[in-house]
Amino acid sequence: MNITLNYGRTGLPVELPDDRVAAVLHMHQVPVLEDAEGAVALALAEPLGTPPLKEMAAGKQTACIVVSDITRPVPNKVILGPLLRALEEGGVPRAGIALLIATGLHRPNEGAELEEMIGADLAHTYRVVNHVARDDSQQESLGTLADGTPVAINREYLKADLRIVTGLVEPHLMAGYSGGRKLICPGIASRDTIRQFHHPRMLEPAEASNGIIEGNPVHQFSLAVARKARVDFNVCVTLNEQRRLTGVFAGELEQAHQAGIEQANKMVRVEFDEPADVVVTSCAGYPLDTTVYQSVKGAIGALPVVKQGGTIVMAASLTEGTGSPDFVQLLDDTESMEQFTKDMWRDDFFYVDQWQLEEHAKVLRKASVWLYSDGLPAAEVERCFVTSVESVEAGVAAALAKAGPAARIIAIPEGPYVLPVRAKQ
Repeated sequence: MNITLNYGRTGLPVELPDDRVAAVLHMHQVPVLEDAEGAVALALAEPLGTPPLKEMAAGKQTACIVVSDITRPVPNKVILGPLLRALEEGGVPRAGIALLIATGLHRPNEGAELEEMIGADLAHTYRVVNHVARDDSQQESLGTLADGTPVAINREYLKADLRIVTGLVEPHLMAGYSGGRKLICPGIASRDTIRQFHHPRMLEPAEASNGIIEGNPVHQFSLAVARKARVDFNVCVTLNEQRRLTGVFAGELEQAHQAGIEQANKMVRVEFDEPADVVVTSCAGYPLDTTVYQSVKGAIGALPVVKQGGTIVMAASLTEGTGSPDFVQLLDDTESMEQFTKDMWRDDFFYVDQWQLEEHAKVLRKASVWLYSDGLPAAEVERCFVTSVESVEAGVAAALAKAGPAARIIAIPEGPYVLPVRAKQ
């Protein structure tokens, strides 16, 4: 059986033994919006729970639009054109509009990368600001949450008369779903606020997982911060596996996000019968599979379908290497995952990006991870507590031999964009 895994910008053809494949899980197909910009304009004019954006812009002198960074495949060019027109037609002067890149604790997006994200015209026409969470001078305190957690948010956002977030709704390994409130926290929150958002007490509960909102402490924390920061208007979109627009939901923060979740679920929730000994998956291709740090999402997404003690064989391009310098330093300083999972609870233990290693630890408690990449040497791959394989096919053959003659495979070509759900018995 030949399948193509989402890998880099081009995909990766893989041959699997037909007699061992129990299932191939793909996103469900739903109608695409052929007139993408027209669909965005309509959503802005007929929003959920708020007046039309053009009316909200009346009398405003400044507006801040929060945009996802390069690690999210958000169709910013499609969203921003109609959005900016609505603001300016409503009366906000162009000089009063800022595009704020929600980097969280990721690196800034500049130059050609920024042009790819939002388009060269917009990159050179509007004022673009990259959020820098480590720069305290960029942040303003908003006091504390009900539990006493201090909150600080980007000043550029807080000083705006009209505060807008944009983003993509898809399964998220910690917060249940991306988009909406996550553009505020961690998107434009301070380093200290993000540290609390990613604390083990948030991440370790079983509810802090893909596709779960109810009782999810990560979601609840992010939403509490977003409410404190005030979001006037939210624009959420959903995409199919070809990254074409399947839905636009605009208006009040929570209503628009919930509508996006409902649409996403029609595409991503895919049933399977039984967990498999071997799961073949991806990290959804570019831009999600550019680093080991991001590729953890692919392994997390495979957890529902792999047996305890099974093997996840994953492909990720890793064109940008392992991850941030902080993540690399953490790996260098980590002798074992067992020791790390003890240390991460200590108040005096903190590395930026440690939360992704914590998620990786969750994977390794259940399954081995064997990784194929042509973007990173095998020795660099294996310092990340995974096994490097020469090809996906070689990894699958070895994993099947380890599991025995009755072993079966489940393949997930789109990786974490698919949310596997156990079929009712």
